[in-house]
Amino acid sequence: MDLIDRVKRQFEASVQAKVEAMEVLAPAIARAAELATNQLLSEHKILCCGNGGSAADAQHFASEMLNHFELQRPGLPAIALTTDSSTLTSVANDYQFADVFSRQVRTLGQPGDLLLALSTSGDSRNVLSAIEAAHDREMHVLLLTGHEGGRAMPMLGTGDVEIRVPSTSTARIQEVHGLVLHCLCDLIDHQLLGQSD
Repeated sequence: MDLIDRVKRQFEASVQAKVEAMEVLAPAIARAAELATNQLLSEHKILCCGNGGSAADAQHFASEMLNHFELQRPGLPAIALTTDSSTLTSVANDYQFADVFSRQVRTLGQPGDLLLALSTSGDSRNVLSAIEAAHDREMHVLLLTGHEGGRAMPMLGTGDVEIRVPSTSTARIQEVHGLVLHCLCDLIDHQLLGQSD
């Protein structure tokens, strides 16, 4: 197989993963957008966390909230817990890596805030600790996962939302997560600004 054919196969696999996820995830994405919008309208903030590619997705979402998505609007309060290398390394050094997000959630999170937690497997220890901390702080959780939802899925409460990509491929899950986050940005803006298509 030549390189061009291999590239085409990657595109086709990504498109197929998104098509398969569309019907399954649309209701959960709509619920998540309503939850996020309600929290923002109540003057709460969104704290975002994940590891590796999921850390990049957390930062991407926070930047589109703080700046803007496709429409000009005032910034919305979102913080990526993945960006402060001094905080991350000091917590990992003084305590353990599993605490790098939970310590920030316990310090920055307030009742009614929203934790956006991304983990393709649902088994990242530091994300699990962040979910526990969020619940201790009376925060809601929006969880983006894949596979079977991992250990994170049963941690969710009635006010939380899980968006689980129906795939076992980490690459495909992350690609769908990127689209899900763009859907959330679009739906939040639509609800806040009342703009039609």
